[in-house]
Amino acid sequence: MKYCNNKIIMWALLSLIGTQGMAQRYTAALAPANAVKTFQLSDEFLIEPFAAEPDVLSPVDMAFDEHGNLFVVEMGDYPYDAKPGDFKGRIRLLRDTNGDGKPDKSYVFAESLPSATSILPWKGGILVAAAPDILYIKDTDGDFKADIREVLFTGFFSKNSEAQITCMRYGVDNWIYANNHGQGGMITYKKKPGAAALNISGGDFRFRLDRDLFEVESGTGQFGLAMDEWGHRFFTQNTLHIQQSPIAYRYIHRHNFMPSYRSEVNISDHELEMFQKSATPYWRQQRSDRRQAKYDSLKSGYKEYARDHFTGASGGTFYGGDAFPSSFYGSIFTGDVAGNLVHRDVLKSVQGQPSYVASRGEREKNREFLASTDTWFRPGNFNVGPDGYLYLMDIYRQHIETPVSIPEDLKSDMDFSNGLQYGRIWKIFPKEGTKRPTLFPNLSAKKPEELVALLGNPNQWWRLTSQRLLLEKQDNSVVVLLKKMFTEGKDGIGRLHALYTLEGLHALDATLVKKALSDPEPGVREHGLMLAEKFPQYFTEVVNLIDDVSPQVAFQATLSLGQFQEKSVLSILAKVIEKNADNVSYRQSVLSSVPGSSPELAALLSSTGSFFRSASPGKLKFIEDYAYIAGCRNEKNDISGLITILSKYETNWQLAGLTGLVKGSKRSQNKKEVEKSLDKSLRKLEEKASTEVKKAAGELRKVLAI
Repeated sequence: MKYCNNKIIMWALLSLIGTQGMAQRYTAALAPANAVKTFQLSDEFLIEPFAAEPDVLSPVDMAFDEHGNLFVVEMGDYPYDAKPGDFKGRIRLLRDTNGDGKPDKSYVFAESLPSATSILPWKGGILVAAAPDILYIKDTDGDFKADIREVLFTGFFSKNSEAQITCMRYGVDNWIYANNHGQGGMITYKKKPGAAALNISGGDFRFRLDRDLFEVESGTGQFGLAMDEWGHRFFTQNTLHIQQSPIAYRYIHRHNFMPSYRSEVNISDHELEMFQKSATPYWRQQRSDRRQAKYDSLKSGYKEYARDHFTGASGGTFYGGDAFPSSFYGSIFTGDVAGNLVHRDVLKSVQGQPSYVASRGEREKNREFLASTDTWFRPGNFNVGPDGYLYLMDIYRQHIETPVSIPEDLKSDMDFSNGLQYGRIWKIFPKEGTKRPTLFPNLSAKKPEELVALLGNPNQWWRLTSQRLLLEKQDNSVVVLLKKMFTEGKDGIGRLHALYTLEGLHALDATLVKKALSDPEPGVREHGLMLAEKFPQYFTEVVNLIDDVSPQVAFQATLSLGQFQEKSVLSILAKVIEKNADNVSYRQSVLSSVPGSSPELAALLSSTGSFFRSASPGKLKFIEDYAYIAGCRNEKNDISGLITILSKYETNWQLAGLTGLVKGSKRSQNKKEVEKSLDKSLRKLEEKASTEVKKAAGELRKVLAI
C-alpha cells in the first residue's frame, strides 16, 4: 500500500495507544519507514514495505492464487489459546486493481477462525489449517468474502498455538504436506465418515484431496516447511532451525518392532549459533541468569543462553524463484523471531549420506542474511512470489514469547497483546538489474496446453500452480503433450513435473516409470524408484541404482528395495548395511524392511564373515537394534538363533546383541513359552563369556523368566 499522510497519522495513533503505561525497559514500536532503517541486509539486496497495518495485522502466512489474489493469514489469537466464541483468526485478501504491482484493496475474506496458521489455494478457494480443523473456504458470489466454509479434516491438537497443524505445502508428487510437530490427534475425513480415525501422534501429515487419501508422514516439524524442487522436506523447530526426515513414514513403519520410529536428522553444520544485532530483552536476560544460577548450584555443567542462539526459529522456506542471483537459488531462509533476524542455509549433498548438509553461505560466515536492531521485528514466515522475489511476514510484536514460558514476576510490565494493531509484509529483491513489478497472475483462464508449457518455468510457483490446476481440471487432452515433455524435455525439473502431472491424470504407465529410472537427472531417478515399487518387473533396474552416484538416489533404492518380494533382496540389503552401517538412516532403512530385520539376515552376515570382522560403532549399533527387533518380535528362533550366532564373536558383539535383546524383550507383546533351545544357546554363550556378558545374559534370563 502507499503510505500517505493519513496512514502515517493512523500509525502514530496506533503506536501511542500501544505504548500507554508501558515501562521504559521495553522499546516502542517503529513506523515501517523507520523500521527499515534498522535492517542490516546482505549487500546484494534491497528491502521495502509491501503491505502494512492497518491493511494486514499479525501476518503468519500468505499465498498467491491463480486468480490474481493474495491471501494473508492473520493470527490475532497469538500468543493465547483461541477461545470458542471469540476466535480472532482471519484471512485477508489483497488485490492490485490498478496494475501498478502493489496491493491497493484489502478485504476480510474470512474471520472468526480458531488459530489459523496456514493457507493453500485449492479449486478456486483456499485450504486453511485452523486447529483442530483443516477447512476449505471459497467465495462464490464475487464479493471477496468467503461464503463456503467446509471442514475437511478434524481432530488435530489445538491446545498450543506454537505446535499445531500448519505449513501446508503442495508437493511435486501431488500430495499436500503439513507440519504437526508430532502432536497427538485422531484425524477423521468428512468425505469418508465411516473410515477409522487416523492416529497422527508422533508424526506430521499429508493428504490428497483428488484421491481422498490421508496418512501420517515422518517428521515433527513446528512452524516452517521448506520443500525443494525434488520434493525433499526440510522443517523448522524453535531451537533446531533445519531438520530433515530422509525416511518416509510408510517405510519406517513397515513393521511394529523398531526400537525407534524417529528419523529426523539435524542437518545444520553450525549448531545453534546466530549473529544477533538486537538488544537482549530484560525478561530474557533475567530468566537466563536465574536458570544459570540453578544449573551452577546443581553443578550440571549446562549453559543457558540469553541471546545469539536459535530459540525462535520459524518459517523455513525454500528459495525456488528466478529473480535472485544464481548462487542464492536453493537456499533455505529461516527467521528467528526472538533474535529479530533472517538466517540463510545453503544445502549440499554429501557422498554416502542420505540427508543433506545445511551450511552458512560464503558471505554469511560471521553475519546473518538480515538482522535488525528493532526488537519488535518478528520475521515469522516467507513466501517466494510469482515475480521471484522473497516476501517476509513480520508479525511485529513487542513480545513474541508465550506467557507460560516466563516467570510471573517478570510479566508484570509485559503486555503480550502489544502489537496486535501492527503487521508488515516486506519485499526483498536484488540491487542489480531491473526491478520487476509484483505479479498477481491470473492463470484461471489459461488453456491446458498453456499450463503444460509452464511446467518448465524457472520459478517454482508457476510450475506447482500449473501442475495443481491441471490436476484439478482432469483434462486428459494434454496427456500426449505431457508425455512428449517428459520424454523429450531438456530440463529435469520440467520432466519431473510432467511425470507427476501424468500420474495425477491417471495416465502413468510402466514405460514412463522405466524411463524415469534411467533419467540423467538424479531427482527424476529418485522419484522413478518410488513409482517403480508398483511395477515388480523393474526389480533389476531398482537394484542397479543401489550404487548410484547420487546419495539420495542410492538411499531411495535401498528403501524401495525393501518393498519387493524377490529372494535376492536379503543378500543385497546385507551388502548395503555392511557398506553403510555407520549411518543411522541406512541402519533404519534396512531394519525397517521385513527381509532386513529377519532372522535370515544375521545368519547371512555371519556366513559371509566380513561384517563381523571389524566392530565399528555403527555396526555394533546395528546389531543392538537388530537384536531389539528380534526380542520384541520373539518369533521362532528369533532370540535363540541370534544368541547362537553371537557366541561365535567377541565380547563387544555379544554385549550389543544382548543389550538389544533385553530391551526388545521387555517391550514384546508376544509372551509365548520360552523355547527349550534358548536356554541351551545361553549356556553355550556363557561358557567362555566375560563378566559383562554373563551379567547381560542374566538380565535376559530374568526378562524371559528362564
